[in-house]
Amino acid sequence: MKKGFIFDLDGVIVDTAKYHFLAWKKLANGLGIDFTSEQNEQLKGVSRVRSLEKILSWGNKTLSPEEFSELMAKKNDDYLSYIAQMDDSEILPDVPKILHYLIDNEQGIALGSASKNARAILEKVHLIEKFQAIVDGTNVSKAKPDPEVFLNAATELEIQPKDCVVFEDSVAGVQAANAANMISIGIGSKEVLHEADYVFNDFTEISIEFIEDIIKK
Repeated sequence: MKKGFIFDLDGVIVDTAKYHFLAWKKLANGLGIDFTSEQNEQLKGVSRVRSLEKILSWGNKTLSPEEFSELMAKKNDDYLSYIAQMDDSEILPDVPKILHYLIDNEQGIALGSASKNARAILEKVHLIEKFQAIVDGTNVSKAKPDPEVFLNAATELEIQPKDCVVFEDSVAGVQAANAANMISIGIGSKEVLHEADYVFNDFTEISIEFIEDIIKK
């Protein structure tokens, strides 16, 4: 029996949310806009364009198209400067345990992330060779909750969507997995990710027995 296991990146494999927060906060504060960690939660799984639009609306600010593009680039430059310092110590607990089990049992493994920096991050944390397919922000046109990213990953794995399992930490990501007719596993709060088929706080709560049962379904 073979399933396709598709992992989101930010908040699932590594916690790059803190670096997004620092970069967005620097940008917002530079515009005279306060930016809280609660507001940052609303940007999870959201594109860079939409994120900047939200921040501007919170601060009641308007920008010219040129200024908007400049700030988008500046935010990404700041974010890249943070992730350039990453190493494999930033892999979230027990993610390698699950990856190794899936590899040993010849399951399909893919990345399905909105991040255009996904490959660079996977290289930094020495995980890129674990993935048979990588679908990221450079090769999808529709953001989650559209299921495009996960459907493309299933196609690359050559596994039917109904036989795929998605690990996600955002509401939009869970909705995308459900729309793709895949098993959705939320990583985070049950209250937030209640639309997922299963929810765990993190991978330390996911047993090998649970993964075995998912493979057999």
